[in-house]
Amino acid sequence: MSQGAIRPETARDREERRTLEADLATSPLKGQPLRPRLRNFRPDADAAIRALGGPPRWMRRLREIEDGLEWHEVFLEDAWRTLAKEVDDRDEFARRWEETAGTWRFTRINKSIDQHNRNFPAEARLPMDPTTRDFVRINGRSYERALLDAEWILEQFPADLAAARGA
Repeated sequence: MSQGAIRPETARDREERRTLEADLATSPLKGQPLRPRLRNFRPDADAAIRALGGPPRWMRRLREIEDGLEWHEVFLEDAWRTLAKEVDDRDEFARRWEETAGTWRFTRINKSIDQHNRNFPAEARLPMDPTTRDFVRINGRSYERALLDAEWILEQFPADLAAARGA
């Protein structure tokens, strides 16, 4: 940082100022006061103290879930492509891939997903929707996440040899 020193104006600074002045000249809001932004919350001591502990548990758990999901996707894609290179018969590929999907274990990530589904509404202080008598939807979707299983694997990586080779 310059610690208060004034630097000379550059060509870039002049261009930015010229562009800003041109935008301001055609702005319908020129000369009018800006609307005040309403705050839906009041910062309080509780929020400041909670912030000292870092991200809340539900945020850390969601990060664990996302990281675990990415880990499984990487290794599943690798196994899917490797099997496609090893096997030439479609039926054999489908049988072996479905067998792999059936034996794949999601114990750790499913435990995190289960904890998320049970605890997220309380931890995130999710409000209730009185019309549905359930927690509000987040961006139009339920907060609940589906547990991962063989069906999920086959949705992401179908037991189709052509798809595995073409992907």
